[in-house]
Amino acid sequence: MISTDFWNPILLSFKVNVTASLIAFAAATAFAWWLKDRSFPGKTILETLLMLPLVLPPTVVGFGLLVLLGRNGPVGRFVEWLLHQPVIFTWWAAVVAAAVVAFPLMYQTFKAGFESVDRDLEDAARAMGAGEGQVFRHVTLPLSWRFLLTGTVLGFARGIGEFGATLMVAGNIPGETQTVPTAIYIAVETGRMDLAASWVMAVVFLSFLLLGIVQRMK
Repeated sequence: MISTDFWNPILLSFKVNVTASLIAFAAATAFAWWLKDRSFPGKTILETLLMLPLVLPPTVVGFGLLVLLGRNGPVGRFVEWLLHQPVIFTWWAAVVAAAVVAFPLMYQTFKAGFESVDRDLEDAARAMGAGEGQVFRHVTLPLSWRFLLTGTVLGFARGIGEFGATLMVAGNIPGETQTVPTAIYIAVETGRMDLAASWVMAVVFLSFLLLGIVQRMK
């Protein structure tokens, strides 16, 4: 029988990444839809900022989140005032880290999907009296669902593998903030190679499965 030492990080990683994927999905959808046909000064700078977590070292992303979410940071101070508890070193910090690194992949894929939709179809819906929300729900979304699914799967896979930023803002508290990547690191450091190998195989299998889904969507 597999011990709880094996399952706890996996279940926590799943919980963290499902929550992070929902947050990143909502944010990426909103930005991709809002920016797809707009042209304004600073758009390139804004899109570069949105994509930045994709190329920055995870420790740099983690440091930025630490500054924002820490007890002296603007977001961390507000959340602590609101909820009477800090964000740092909770599973919510791991959620934020996973959402931040997953967002660029989702955003870029969603944007490509929205831009692939024939604008004549959207304009025809508008000409028939549909509002922007109706055009989005009934025309854009149904015609770009493959891109949305692909982006979501890629973002989820990226979040599963997040290590550096998560370790900096959430720590490695067993049963509370210890995700699979941090658990593998600690297992190797403490000589528990069999346990580390089991987690590695689980992650490889899941990543293979997710990438297989993406390949089938092409």
